[in-house]
Amino acid sequence: MVLGIPTVKREVQSYLMSTLQNLIENMSPAEKKDSIIIVFIAETDKDFITRQAVEIETHFQEHIETGLLEIVAPSANFYPDWTKLQQTLGDPPERVKWRTKQNLDFAFLMMYAQAKGTFYVQLEDDILTKPGYVTTMKNFAYKQITNKKDWLILDFCQLGFIGKMFKCVDLSKLVAFFVMFYNDKPVDWLLDNMVQTKVCRFDKDVKECKKQKDAVWLHYKPSLFQHVGTHSSLKGKVQKLKDKQFGKLALHYAHKNPSAELSTTLRSYKTYNLLRAYKGETFFWGLLPQRGDNISFKFMPPIKIEKFLFRSGNPEHPDDKFFNTTVEVLPVNDPSKQLLPKTRDGYYVVGLFKDTTGISEGVVPADFGPISTLRLLVRGDSERWAILSEIFIKPLVMSSPKPGKER
Repeated sequence: MVLGIPTVKREVQSYLMSTLQNLIENMSPAEKKDSIIIVFIAETDKDFITRQAVEIETHFQEHIETGLLEIVAPSANFYPDWTKLQQTLGDPPERVKWRTKQNLDFAFLMMYAQAKGTFYVQLEDDILTKPGYVTTMKNFAYKQITNKKDWLILDFCQLGFIGKMFKCVDLSKLVAFFVMFYNDKPVDWLLDNMVQTKVCRFDKDVKECKKQKDAVWLHYKPSLFQHVGTHSSLKGKVQKLKDKQFGKLALHYAHKNPSAELSTTLRSYKTYNLLRAYKGETFFWGLLPQRGDNISFKFMPPIKIEKFLFRSGNPEHPDDKFFNTTVEVLPVNDPSKQLLPKTRDGYYVVGLFKDTTGISEGVVPADFGPISTLRLLVRGDSERWAILSEIFIKPLVMSSPKPGKER
């Protein structure tokens, strides 16, 4: 399964890192072994390409090394002279350039991907997925093959070009069509035109043509992908379309956490308080975190902690994240020879929220022993509210020694 994601420089907000995080999190270990995610940095500015590639490699190094994630970028010579494009469909020059470049970006990705796998899925850099989406798509594809359906497209999202699956052996036909008409129409219109050209007769009416197209362009419901980006890569364009077939977005993740006394200096919004979030009933929504604000979990009694995960922001409010915020623990007994940073009041810094994903996850060193308190400490003023959509603190469970054999 090859997943193609073109990404470009966005003036307002980039969704790429959150999209990659979601794509990977919603794959099982088996799905990861049988998939490739290709990120196509569709720019010619070498400095931007390098910065974007380094950011991806820094946050997803493990998946780069296993081959799950690949990064490619075009030569500047791949694109035409933008000043010589013909204005078509009555669109202004800026929009003509934008949709023309998108056509060529998709063509580049498909050319690169066609030898990489069996199936290719076109995605965008501002989407969410459903858990197990890879297996669901594969099973649907194999079902059509088993039933001897001669399909061209399997559609897993009702919006634009998102979630369209093709056989890799068919990609060369798409590339040829897109390259031939890249200046004339948007890419989703070209896709429809290509299917129509392939299956419809000129001497048949519109209804018959639609019937033929529906026989090779199959739709899966409910949708597996949802568009979440608001600000388009086209300057000034706001895109609020949502796929109603996707269903409700998961706004929080529930876990059973250890018994703790909770406290925070942050004022919560309405009923989105810390206690309900800790129980997994909803998310915590705090108003304007400022330097020195904190969220504390005092364990009763103290516990050894194996690992932790805190996720900020959610699909409806992706920017409401914790920035410049550390995860800190207070051991019952101060560990000796510990190299982690230590605060003046005795806490050790064991994690940091990443600006790009809004997530902090990690482990607590075993020699720390029992932990009396874990806290999130805000180290800088924020201009936005902050959401904690996942709180997961996993105690270390000591295994019982196996009984010895009687002599």
